[in-house]
Amino acid sequence: MESLLSLLCCHYSLLILFQSKYQVYGNSSQLPKHPGFKVLASASHYWPLEDVDGIHEFRDTNGDIVEGMVNKGIYVTEKEGVTFLFFGNYKNSCISNPEVCGPEGVTFSFFWKTQDQQAKFLPASGGQVISSGFKICSNEGEGSVEFYTRGNAMMKWKASFSPPGPYWTHILFTWKSREGLKVYVNGTLNTTDPDGKVYYEYGDSNANLLTETQGDQAKRYVNGAFDEFIIWERALTPKEIEQYFTAAIGMQVLLSSTLPWSLMTTTTKPVLSTNAYQPIITSLTKKRGNYRSPSTMLGYLENVSFSLPNKSLSDNTALSLTEVFLNTIEDFLLLPNWVDVPETARVFGSLIQTIDTVMGHLACNLEEHSLPLTVEGVSSVADYSLVKTHPQTLNLSHYRFPSRGQSYVSIPGEAFCERGWITIVGLLYHNMHYFFHNINPMDTKIAEAAAYKGYMISATSYVISIKVEPLPKLSHNLSGSPLITIQLTHQLTPRQYSQALNKSNSVHLYCAFLDYSNGTGVWSNEGCVRESGDLNYSVCLCNHLTNFAILMQVVPLKLTREHQVALSSITYIGCALSIFCLTITLVTFAILSSVSTIRNQRYHIHANLSFAVLVAQILLLTSFQFSPGTMPCKILAILLHFFFLSAFAWMLVEGFHLYSMVIKVFGSEESKHLYYYGIGWGCPLVICAVSATASLGSYGESGNCWLSLDNGAIWAFVAPALFVILVNFGILIAVTRIISRISADNYKVHGDANAFK
Repeated sequence: MESLLSLLCCHYSLLILFQSKYQVYGNSSQLPKHPGFKVLASASHYWPLEDVDGIHEFRDTNGDIVEGMVNKGIYVTEKEGVTFLFFGNYKNSCISNPEVCGPEGVTFSFFWKTQDQQAKFLPASGGQVISSGFKICSNEGEGSVEFYTRGNAMMKWKASFSPPGPYWTHILFTWKSREGLKVYVNGTLNTTDPDGKVYYEYGDSNANLLTETQGDQAKRYVNGAFDEFIIWERALTPKEIEQYFTAAIGMQVLLSSTLPWSLMTTTTKPVLSTNAYQPIITSLTKKRGNYRSPSTMLGYLENVSFSLPNKSLSDNTALSLTEVFLNTIEDFLLLPNWVDVPETARVFGSLIQTIDTVMGHLACNLEEHSLPLTVEGVSSVADYSLVKTHPQTLNLSHYRFPSRGQSYVSIPGEAFCERGWITIVGLLYHNMHYFFHNINPMDTKIAEAAAYKGYMISATSYVISIKVEPLPKLSHNLSGSPLITIQLTHQLTPRQYSQALNKSNSVHLYCAFLDYSNGTGVWSNEGCVRESGDLNYSVCLCNHLTNFAILMQVVPLKLTREHQVALSSITYIGCALSIFCLTITLVTFAILSSVSTIRNQRYHIHANLSFAVLVAQILLLTSFQFSPGTMPCKILAILLHFFFLSAFAWMLVEGFHLYSMVIKVFGSEESKHLYYYGIGWGCPLVICAVSATASLGSYGESGNCWLSLDNGAIWAFVAPALFVILVNFGILIAVTRIISRISADNYKVHGDANAFK
């Protein structure tokens, strides 16, 4: 059960509930030869929303729309502020009960646009929508498809996408029991929900549609238009979806010549107007700041890139659209908590591809009657340049973008084609590299980096993009010519700089690019080589164009086999001698335990110190037998932390005891005994408990069974140890002064130089 009123919030107020309508009885031989029309002919249900085969729209005595001769549709008029299309309730239909679809699945398709320029302040229409089947809605700038099945397990699939603006957009979704829900926007897969979830709250499977009206003048609604509703009782393949989409928008035969709903504007054909780019600029401007979800905003930007009209535009229009589009990209970059979002690199790879698509489209569609044309500027996101010209007008030994600065791409003039016109798109991103950090080398196509599995890669330069149409003629091998030259200044963080200067690390710098051959951006270095450079810059040679950056991987140097054997031998021999001597010491203290009380207390302190060091040495040798990252290694790391801290704590007790004997006597022997044990064992226990609770992942992970050196956890040991050293050093100075003064006084009285010494 879901209140429709809750869906009809700020920006869009559209909801359509579909369950079945009349069938298509088509003859594919009578259709045009485009394969997309054969796909249409195989549909189960088709609503062109115009006259079809002599069947006209008409209303029955109740005022409801009836199209064809099968089912009744319910239409809520314009004053209600929302449009309903209802297709009956077929209990045994694949459409109303997807569980009977079988493995073939089901597909639903329609064209959709909103016409915000005609928006009015209209009353709300509220009520309840109760159905099985599926639902498409738009709410607060987010479109979504919800798909329901009812049976032994009531399931719901939901996929979100960016709703259209004031231009026609094709929405198609497929569902199969094994593949889940897939949503295609303009013929391209946009989003999916493969698994779904158990759902218990969506209405009654036997109910129809209930509506009631409630007025609310404060709500703002947007007019919408729909066209070409089609249902296939099978899931179309991606190829069929592309074929139908290209037929629909290319041939323009499937698009309606009339729009029957009074909710729509007077537009008679779902084609773009002459000033086709202005609605996109308006939409981008109005939507700034409206998105809080990265996936929703990225979907909207991708929708914009898919929906750009294939029409020429002036340089002023291109500049305006570029500025507005990059301002929207800035909003995307400013969304909070990007650093902590999983899959950040993948998301920003898709974002860069979307920017490339938009900028490339604008450059290719610049008006040709006033060539050469250059549109360039600087925004907070990037320096950009769009050039459309003839090769003869370049007359350069090389083309460089940007023309100034230490980071640039240079294309030899001989690489440009001699005929036709050339478009060049250049982008130098200011902050995009910050979002490509901690990249798993196994997720790249850089073989050298994958050899150092487990050592993450980060972008360490600006990301620069260059695209030329038609493609320049470049050498196939990196030893020939012409080649692209890329020089990029490194933008190292303080941590990266510190790691690079550490002589125990090996620094690997890769000239890399985003490879979209598999559909998503993956970093690769194929066709690129780092020719020269140092820690401050790199010069690369490449035989292709795309988005480039310098990636850095820091790998700790490994000792040679000889050095490892030598260090292991020293460690085992030294620890073994220490363990032997500490054991003798403890046995000696046990034998001498019958001495006087004062001396016995000193022996207690020495014995506890020796015991802590002895156990720590044994645990240290044992830890060499376990691999980092395992649970035994973590446990040993925590125990080592505790016993080494205890050793330092008992050293502090040694200092306090000396202070109490020489300078200031405090407390009874029994009370001092309790203090000493509290300091020697209690304080390390508290520190270890707090450290392990707060940062358990810092134990036994980085190469050995000890505290991590990377995230500051080592200070849980270093800080207490430094404190003990400083306090004991102060006690040593104070005790030395007292003894020196007493000895000097004795020398004056007795004149015995040996006593002074």
